[in-house]
Amino acid sequence: MAEKSGPEKYAPPERRPPEKLNNIDQATANAVEGEIREFVRRDVSFLHPRRSEVDAANDPAAENLNAVVRRVAGDSMEEIDRVIRELESVRDMMRNEGERVSREIAGYASLSHAAVTAMKVIADSIHQWKDASDKSGPRSVS
Repeated sequence: MAEKSGPEKYAPPERRPPEKLNNIDQATANAVEGEIREFVRRDVSFLHPRRSEVDAANDPAAENLNAVVRRVAGDSMEEIDRVIRELESVRDMMRNEGERVSREIAGYASLSHAAVTAMKVIADSIHQWKDASDKSGPRSVS
């Protein structure tokens, strides 16, 4: 018989696995082994997130990661703040230009109204002058 290695070497003979399993025993062993692996996986994943924040804070890898995240977040925040300031200045400029255009339009409307009024006065004066000359008759040129 060949010398066994690993845990089988130390197991009592009645607890040692048989040399060769038949197909049904092999399938059962594989199923049990799969269930044990799944149990261990669930147990490890359940316990893994329970690592305390103190341990994470003392971990140099976690510190390095935190520093990188802070640096990247800081750069991003600075860029966002810069964009916000630029947008605020554009908003102020647009507001000022809107007010200027409104004043220009109001001035144009006032000037246009004055021009229409003047044109009516001139048209009325010409009409009255023409009516007066028609009533007096033709004038002789001497």
